[in-house]
Amino acid sequence: MEQQELSVPHDLLGQRLDAFMASQLPELSRSSLKRLIEEQQVLVDGKPARSSLRLKGGEKVALHLPDPVAALPQPEEIPLKILYEDHDLIVVDKPAGMVVHPGAGVDSGTLVNALLSHCDDLSGIGGEIRPGIVHRLDKGTSGVLVAAKNDISHRGLSEQFAAHSIKRLYWALIYGSPKDDSGKISGIIGRHPSDRLRLSGKARHGKEAATNWKVLERLDTVSLVQLRLETGRTHQIRVHLTEANMPLLGDPLYPDGGRFNNLKDLKLKNLISALGRQALHARVLGFIHPANREYMEFVSEPPDDFQRLFEYLHSKNVVLDTAASNIMTRS
Repeated sequence: MEQQELSVPHDLLGQRLDAFMASQLPELSRSSLKRLIEEQQVLVDGKPARSSLRLKGGEKVALHLPDPVAALPQPEEIPLKILYEDHDLIVVDKPAGMVVHPGAGVDSGTLVNALLSHCDDLSGIGGEIRPGIVHRLDKGTSGVLVAAKNDISHRGLSEQFAAHSIKRLYWALIYGSPKDDSGKISGIIGRHPSDRLRLSGKARHGKEAATNWKVLERLDTVSLVQLRLETGRTHQIRVHLTEANMPLLGDPLYPDGGRFNNLKDLKLKNLISALGRQALHARVLGFIHPANREYMEFVSEPPDDFQRLFEYLHSKNVVLDTAASNIMTRS
């Protein structure tokens, strides 16, 4: 059993325990957190607590996560938005809020559960917990994802990811207006030196990561940027943008340096709060089909909550013309 310890900031006076846990552990569903609290796997200053407990600030919260059960997840009839499917692979448009595969505290409602219901078979290379999964997106990130239906396809796709030959473009809404129109962020990413839930470029040990960015539109206090990944480290975009002083709107895990609290626009604050996640979308995925060797590319439109944020910001700052009004359909 894994144990995690969290410290409650003093500025969260009055926040409910379950809301605090959800903000600190976005990879866990609210139902999973509720179950862990009910099973007394969450202790506040060493004592079991209810979900409705109002925090005072300064408490120590200990969470005990049971080890994932090494068993094949159960198929679940969860609707999928399928962009492409054949005998070798399936490409889906993952919604924000869906976990890709079962893990600690999450055993249902994942993309894997949905795929097992839809597909007759998935590649076994990913193991019993992650059949067919070649890459992943964070729970709060929406967009294009490919899964393999057989081991040959899994190996072929994995080799392309390892060689960094996969085309991956993301769209993000960030605070501020970068000085330059484009740039590249690179360096190691590893475990954060003091917060075990986060990753950092200041880690003692890590793996090299590189992210290319380009401003698509400047919207006063916010910018729409496109990101092209050269590597695929966990939380790579979130770490790179945060540490480059270009934090994502709505990120529940990585700090924004007080940007949200300092916003004067109440409607914008409400739209970001309604988003409830990082404003990050996997827009384009391109790869060589592992069987027929043809290049394939798939594009996903940002979800409605992302679009609403962009359109509000755009209407505030720009007189719409044909090119500007079509930006959300350009890659």
